[in-house]
This record gives sequence, C-alpha cells and structure tokens, in this order.
Amino acid sequence: MAPLPEYRPKQLSLGPLEAEILRIVWELEMVTVKDVHDLILADPDRELAYTSVTTVLNRLVKKGWLTCNKQNRSFTWSAIVSQSEARAIQAMEQLNQFLAVTNPDVVAAFADSLDQASCDQLDAIAQRLKAVRQAREK
Repeated sequence: MAPLPEYRPKQLSLGPLEAEILRIVWELEMVTVKDVHDLILADPDRELAYTSVTTVLNRLVKKGWLTCNKQNRSFTWSAIVSQSEARAIQAMEQLNQFLAVTNPDVVAAFADSLDQASCDQLDAIAQRLKAVRQAREK
C-alpha cells in the first residue's frame, strides 16, 4: 500500500482557475507564465490577462502547491506534489471531514446504502488495511 505523501500543501482549497493552472503544470511539469497563458488562450472563447496567470501561479506557490525558480531573468514554476499525491491528500482530507462530522450510526447508514461494487471495494480496502497492519506488527 502506497503511503500518503509526507508533504502537504498549506491550503488545499483551490479556485477553478487555480485548479486549471495546476493541471497544466502537472501536464507540462515545468512552466513559464507564457506557457500557461498560451495554453489557456488556445481556446478562442477564453480571455485571460497575462498578469492574471502570474498572480495565480504565485498564489499557488503561497498555498504550497508550486515552487518558483528564477533562472537568469525568467521564472519557471513546477509542482511540489504529483497529481496522484494530490488526489490521495484530498481524498484523505474528505474522509477525515466525513468522519469528523458524523456519528457511527450515520456512517453505517451511509455504508448500508452503497451498491454491491462499492461494498466489494470497501471489503477489499479493509482486507488490505488488515494485511498492512499485520505486516507492521511483525
């Protein structure tokens, strides 16, 4: 079982443009403002100022999603966590929020309403968790 990443962005919530730009960074691995701006404006129905892209990239740095590097007079941005790590972090956060606001009866009622495929998936997760815990104890 792959562990959750040790690093966690300071702020998980992202606006729609932030999420879109983060997806572009994941796709290209390292970007400049021009790279992102050009990709967004490839859609003829979109309008976005170059400075807005810079603002969003810098906001993603402050939130802990990206890192910025200066090379000579140009800046490049890259992701600190991969897309799969981000999904794992966000899934864990959602699970923690779900478990924090509900009681065991609500969780049981929710689980009881799942379809068979979801129940099978929960059973598989429980079996993997049990195996990991047993291996850790040895």
